[in-house]
Amino acid sequence: MSKLAVCSALALFLMVADARFKVMQPLRATLAAVLYPVQWLALRPVILFQDGSQYFTSLSTAKAAQEEALKQRNLQSQRAHQVEQLTLENVRLRKLMGLRERLQSPATAAQVLYDAADPYSRKVIIDKGMADHIGLGSPVLDEYGVLGQVTRVYPLVSEVTLLTDRDHAIPVLNTRTGARGVAFGDVSMHADAMELRFMAANADVVAGDLLTTSGVDGVYPPGLPVARVEKVERRVDAAFARIYCVPTALVAGAMHVMVLEPLASQMPARPPAEVAAPTGKRGVAK
Repeated sequence: MSKLAVCSALALFLMVADARFKVMQPLRATLAAVLYPVQWLALRPVILFQDGSQYFTSLSTAKAAQEEALKQRNLQSQRAHQVEQLTLENVRLRKLMGLRERLQSPATAAQVLYDAADPYSRKVIIDKGMADHIGLGSPVLDEYGVLGQVTRVYPLVSEVTLLTDRDHAIPVLNTRTGARGVAFGDVSMHADAMELRFMAANADVVAGDLLTTSGVDGVYPPGLPVARVEKVERRVDAAFARIYCVPTALVAGAMHVMVLEPLASQMPARPPAEVAAPTGKRGVAK
């Protein structure tokens, strides 16, 4: 007990002396200087672990932020493309509605669904059919001119043969000269081309002439843009010129179209033929 009392009294004395006179300050500074290297070495693993954890946390956060930024950029790009697509469709629909207002024929709006499966023909499928009163042979237009003609009608869809199909023909009129002719689908030059056939070698046709529907076939109303002359080849040994044309319609990129009633269905019925009077002479009763 005496040792405990002595030690306690000494400790209390040193505490009071240190608080009053700072007698332990040099010893404390010396011990701190001596123990600093040991503390530094002991703290290195802890500091390295904290730095490593912070690095990997920052790396994962940066990757997540990068992925989110890429996602947002792709979303913005997709929205920009959708806006451009909608703007283009809006412009085309406005042109199509303007063309419809100028026509006197009844018309039905339709949308191109897909191309026909036959790779050797130029046909598309539209989303209107018998249920929408689409008739066989109906002309089909886009905002730039004649696109083709309905060749098959199903209950809900219809098949449209494009102007550039090799089996398609349409009577046309040269708006510059007033000469009539027949334009056929032709793929000899490129996929979307036509040929004005059976025109004399000395016919007045030049590149840039606009061909429109003549209206003599009873299918297409007159005055609709069909094609523009692209190239004229004349040969001395040939009776006919080779006249290549390019359709004014977007035969390879039409999305919205207008289906007209055939011109023949709007014409008045042909009057019945008169019965010829008998030529033999008969006696007249008196």
